[in-house]
Amino acid sequence: MRPDRGELKCREFDDYQAVYCGLCRALGQRYGILARSLLQYDFVFLAMLFAQPGASVRTEIHRCPICPLRKKRMYTGHPELDRAADQMVILAWWKLRDTVEDESFLRGLPARVLSRLLRRDYRRAAGRRPGFDEAARAGLERLRQLEKERSSSIDRTADAFASILKAAAGEEDDPARRRELEQLLYHVGRWIYLLDAAEDLDEDAARGRYNPVALRFPEKEGREDSLRITLRHSLNLSRGAFELLPETQWSTIVANILYLGLPLVEQAVFNGQWKEIKKLIGRRNIT
Repeated sequence: MRPDRGELKCREFDDYQAVYCGLCRALGQRYGILARSLLQYDFVFLAMLFAQPGASVRTEIHRCPICPLRKKRMYTGHPELDRAADQMVILAWWKLRDTVEDESFLRGLPARVLSRLLRRDYRRAAGRRPGFDEAARAGLERLRQLEKERSSSIDRTADAFASILKAAAGEEDDPARRRELEQLLYHVGRWIYLLDAAEDLDEDAARGRYNPVALRFPEKEGREDSLRITLRHSLNLSRGAFELLPETQWSTIVANILYLGLPLVEQAVFNGQWKEIKKLIGRRNIT
């Protein structure tokens, strides 16, 4: 969940980078160096989305722990960063445990080791966000059960994952804002799950792994068109919810992600280019 960088103003990209670095700093302050390795663009999006309307933007200059000779501007001291950091640790731990359950001992060994290293941080995060922790556990358990049943329903499987992201908005005090955030995050979560499944089709087929998209559309002919229709529907619903939210300091960047960034990722997946793009992203920092 990244913006289309070419369509951001220079100031907007600098602000996005400040949130990215600020979230990395929040992870380090709350959970240590290991948690910093969990940093994902999806949760940078959440941190911006959770910002309260009218709140001031506070930034500080700090040295980057990855590049200690460099000083960077960081968005700091805001509760939405702590919230996104806690939720990131919780979801990462449950996904690691899910991998341990699904894979053989040898294939699941890296996830087993990482989950043990992360367990203390997970327990701390779960104590701070018990509602999200329960939603993550329940959603992944539903997915595991559907996998055992070899369910061919993309709606049931996508709903299980989408419900986890929806729960990320559960702490909002304003009922109207919470409802719109839940709607937005639910449909973004549904889009993420289905696009991930589409990306993994060939690999899952080669390894004999469960993939609801393959079961729902066993024939390749017409599969992409059908998937694009349901993906577009979820994106449009998430955008509709976004338009009902009050404006914040990050609204233009969030809009860029929803209207430009996500369609670019979708196109790259269906063109077979996304795996190479991910490798390039992984080799470089956001700067």
